[in-house]
Amino acid sequence: MAALELLKGSVQLSPQRTGPFSFAWHSPHGRSRNGTARALGQTGAVHIDAAESLPVSRAVPALRAALDGHGAAVLAAPPGTGKTTLVPLALAGLALGGTAPAGKVLVLEPRRLAARAAARRMAWLLGERVGERVGVTVRGETRPGGRVDVVTTGVVLQRLQSAPDLDGVATVILDECHERHLDADTALAFLLDVRAALRPDLRLVAASATADTGPWARLLGGAPVVETEAALHPVETVWAPPPRPAPPPHGMRVDPAFLAHVAATARRALAERDGDVLCFLPGVGEIARVAGLLGDVSADVVQVHGQAPRQVQDAVLAPASRRRLVLATSVAESSLTVPGVRAVVDSGLAREPRTDHARGLGALTTVRASRATADQRAGRAGREAPGAVYRCWTRAEHDRLPARPRPEIELADLTGFALQAACWGDPDASGLALPDPPPRAALDAARATLDALGAVRASRGGHITDRGRRLARVGLHPRLARALIDGAPEVGARRAAEIVALLSEPPPRSSGDDLTAAWRALRRPGRPADAHAARWRDEARRLHRSLTDAAESPAGQGDDHAAGVVAALAFPERVARARRGSGYLMASGTGAVLADGSALAGAQAEWLAIAAADRPAGAASARVRQAVVIGEDVARFAAAPLLETAEEVAWRDGDVVARRVERLGAIELDARPLRDPDPDLVRAALLDGVRAEGLGLLTWTPAARALRDRLAFLHAALGEPWPPVDDAALLERVPEWLAGARRRADLSRIDVTAMLSGLLPWEQASRLDEYAPERVEVPSGSRIRVDYAQERPVLAVKLQELFGWEAAPRLAGGRVPLVVHLLSPAGRPAAVTADLASFWREGYKAVRAELRGRYPKHPWPEDPAQAVPTRRTKAPRSSGSR
Repeated sequence: MAALELLKGSVQLSPQRTGPFSFAWHSPHGRSRNGTARALGQTGAVHIDAAESLPVSRAVPALRAALDGHGAAVLAAPPGTGKTTLVPLALAGLALGGTAPAGKVLVLEPRRLAARAAARRMAWLLGERVGERVGVTVRGETRPGGRVDVVTTGVVLQRLQSAPDLDGVATVILDECHERHLDADTALAFLLDVRAALRPDLRLVAASATADTGPWARLLGGAPVVETEAALHPVETVWAPPPRPAPPPHGMRVDPAFLAHVAATARRALAERDGDVLCFLPGVGEIARVAGLLGDVSADVVQVHGQAPRQVQDAVLAPASRRRLVLATSVAESSLTVPGVRAVVDSGLAREPRTDHARGLGALTTVRASRATADQRAGRAGREAPGAVYRCWTRAEHDRLPARPRPEIELADLTGFALQAACWGDPDASGLALPDPPPRAALDAARATLDALGAVRASRGGHITDRGRRLARVGLHPRLARALIDGAPEVGARRAAEIVALLSEPPPRSSGDDLTAAWRALRRPGRPADAHAARWRDEARRLHRSLTDAAESPAGQGDDHAAGVVAALAFPERVARARRGSGYLMASGTGAVLADGSALAGAQAEWLAIAAADRPAGAASARVRQAVVIGEDVARFAAAPLLETAEEVAWRDGDVVARRVERLGAIELDARPLRDPDPDLVRAALLDGVRAEGLGLLTWTPAARALRDRLAFLHAALGEPWPPVDDAALLERVPEWLAGARRRADLSRIDVTAMLSGLLPWEQASRLDEYAPERVEVPSGSRIRVDYAQERPVLAVKLQELFGWEAAPRLAGGRVPLVVHLLSPAGRPAAVTADLASFWREGYKAVRAELRGRYPKHPWPEDPAQAVPTRRTKAPRSSGSR
């Protein structure tokens, strides 16, 4: 009954700030923080006893009850409560009593660093080494355990594709699910399918460091939520903005003055607080820059990030005998605990992926961290004692931050995800229980890439091919997997594996932009060991082992050729040719430029295979970060699907140009004149020209312009069936006028007047002069042209020619009055009226008084209604005009 009562809702546990909490952080070597030795015993019981006092221990009974009753649960436990290390041991029957399950506990971590740290921590709590009861499997390292396995989400996706029943696994814990990594979201969706179709007994736990548990509970079918509060000590917030507002980050660039301020704030924290200081920065470059500014502090400066050497990653997670200033990326936010930290310095910046799906370019960009991220970082200062967080922004700026980070599925390149979904049998991912659906445009672009790689068949609904399954088994981005598999027969298995391993992670800044030079440097005998080289060697060996049937290196091939073939196979749309002047044009159509001081600039290469490039925000061209010089033969081979020959008839430089063109994507390889182009293509090119340059390409005689104005007036006044003749309407009719035209000169010979007349139905054509006469006969006998180009039709005529005319004719079948511009003898406007009778009565006297002195030879009768209209200048004697 007690268990059932617990399952009715989320379980709230109060924090406990007493007890042997600090025992959980004793060194695996038996040294406490102050350097004194501590006897640990041979079995590790002291460690596990200390861990069992962690706050999450009080949630374990409710968690077990939830799994027994529902088979799934959501665990909300803030960082530092023991959810990553104590809960797996408890569910495996290795802690807090309980019965051992029939199978293993599988713990999924989003990062290799977190997986290795969690496995080492649990093994230490048991007094063992990793690989006994607790194991770890990450890319490049496999040490399975007897009761608990900690794996990365990428590894478990591979396992699910090959053995979805997860034989031997009783419980899966998805740790740090709140971080919303794409692989973690995908793994959860696959696990829900497995539980529904194959393993209803499989128990699932979604473990989150935040209280936002609703979405996970719904995905798990209304699973119970078990919550525990952190045993955190108070954390004081110190607002520490720079003295002058810093410009916002732009792309990957962070203002150096702001980084100097972060370094100064770290110095301040060291001076004002005891213990270690943990400083959060967005990336490796910023860590290195700030470290350079802190070389003289009285503490060990430690740099922690995903590319740091394994020894550094391991050492930072254990207590130290000397004070430390730890500079870290987001890897230290929630899934890793750095002991001894009493102060956090937060730059407030983070990195997010951005993908240009149209150009096939991806990059990281610097953004403001969310409030949830800031809270995660601040919590690191209160794990073991009261602490402080120094935030390098203002309280007002904090209130404007986004509530939480955007999920990776909204931002990332989805090609790998699309391949996983296709292998799973759900190519459009419509049946996957994902927290957020993939953006349709990004998924369409990913599926198009897979189709080009031969991994799926678009014609069959995007279903996976045998080649696609082989690409998926490599465990790399599909592009790199394609380069490995297709490149090995061309350059040899070992070389292909080494080059792909080099392409599989961002190159260190020190490696430069010459891919071949970086590869040679890694192979150089006697090279000093470093983290990048060690990871490269491990990955190259792994990839080489996967090429069991590949040949040895073909004879006579140089390094540039091998590196170029593999890089171009991975990124065929980034094959680039030099432009006239400067820069390169990639097959994708995007421009590319080499950085200042590039090692490749001196080669003046005609062709490049670009392995890494990004397009800074607002830049017209991409920036080459790593490339290799190739020849046209390599470009043609690697990007063969982009090669096409077509007849091109287009409007170029003001006329029709007909050519037979060979292209590699957007790169023009060869062009020859086309003697007999398709007339339909010629007509389309002429139409493009008219649309681009306007109807002015046609010859508009005065008669044509006048007719267009008359038709425009009637369409405005009467509507259909009088046709519209605005530019948009005429452009729709222009194709009918182009018969026989082949070039620009032919456009000038088109009879526009006849074409406009042809727009009128017969009845309207017969009434054109009635409704919109070209000329109107006035009382003097003159036939005056009507101006239809004005807002309303205008008859401009000398005043003396209208004597005796009480009303001008109305146009458009009597609907529109004709506006009369009454001109002086010199042809200047003297008056404007649409009501002549009213003008003769009320306005004429003023005009007569003003003008008769200036023009005495013209008649100015007192009664114009009774006067004789005239075109003569001399007044008749009988008129009495004087």
